[in-house]
Amino acid sequence: MAARRAGGRPTISDVAALAGVSVSAVSKVVNNKGSIAESTRRRVLDAVDKLQWSPSAAAVALRSARTRAIGMVSRRSPDLLSFDPHFSVLISGIERELAPMDYGLLLHIVGEEEDAERRAYRRLAEERRVDGVILTESLVRDVRFDLLRRLRLPAVLIGTPWRDDPVPTVRAPEQERGLTEAVEHLASLGHRRVAYVCGPEDRVHTGFRRRIFEEAARRHTLSTVLLTASDFTAEGAAAATDEALSLDERPTAVLYANDMMALAGISAARRRGLDVPGDLSVVGYDDLPLGALVQPRLTTVGQDLVGLGRVAALTLVAELDGAPVDAPAISPPRLVVRESTAAPRA
Repeated sequence: MAARRAGGRPTISDVAALAGVSVSAVSKVVNNKGSIAESTRRRVLDAVDKLQWSPSAAAVALRSARTRAIGMVSRRSPDLLSFDPHFSVLISGIERELAPMDYGLLLHIVGEEEDAERRAYRRLAEERRVDGVILTESLVRDVRFDLLRRLRLPAVLIGTPWRDDPVPTVRAPEQERGLTEAVEHLASLGHRRVAYVCGPEDRVHTGFRRRIFEEAARRHTLSTVLLTASDFTAEGAAAATDEALSLDERPTAVLYANDMMALAGISAARRRGLDVPGDLSVVGYDDLPLGALVQPRLTTVGQDLVGLGRVAALTLVAELDGAPVDAPAISPPRLVVRESTAAPRA
């Protein structure tokens, strides 16, 4: 049974801990609001009975816990964030919804050490600095969900979880669409040997996108080269590009895990005296504003980062309020064709 303060009456947090759910889930059950699985509902009601808890304690617990702040912890180096606008676009979507609701966003950049991220979540919870957190970059064997449940800190994940979990997730529909369109586009131009430079293997989306690439390439009987960059930096992308272009049968097109990596790939190709797109077609991912400003303008898979941020913010606040989510639709990834792709030279 969940621990209880000595001599104190049970709280909504005690019920949540015993049932293995978030405080907001308990609030949904006792107030009969929002959508919740029947198995979760039964666990909550069983915990209520065992602790002899009355719902009147819920309002006190929730009111006293509110800080009007949402946390976001990024396990990336500050140098990487300064070069990659991906997160700034995502954060703009989050802030677009939080600011009108008088919520602040508390952002922690902790570097790439896993323990540092865990310590950051513990501080946020123990010091009661935030009401909940938004998670990004779902990880293989992700331990954050269990940690946040132990800390009783509500969370929402942007992305696909490694395995099914009660933590709410926010993701685009038809996630395979954009990358599939990119492969089809290259095949239609006449490319037969195509490389894909992906990010670190501990990210769930790395494996997901790699599978989509491989399936689409098989349908078009393309010869493929798969390369893994050590990280999402320009240096990692450039090294992977050099490796691909050093092959006896080098690819005539390369797809990258994000736009910044694609731009680094273009620079690596040019250092070898290759023309883009004449000698090498390049495709990015994200459709960041910079891609439309460089020469040649970058062909890329656009994803709705602003929409993902907006829906994540609205979903988390709805969880805290025990209310249904009223959020805009997220656009599916789609191919944006510009000048960095062309038919291969004969």
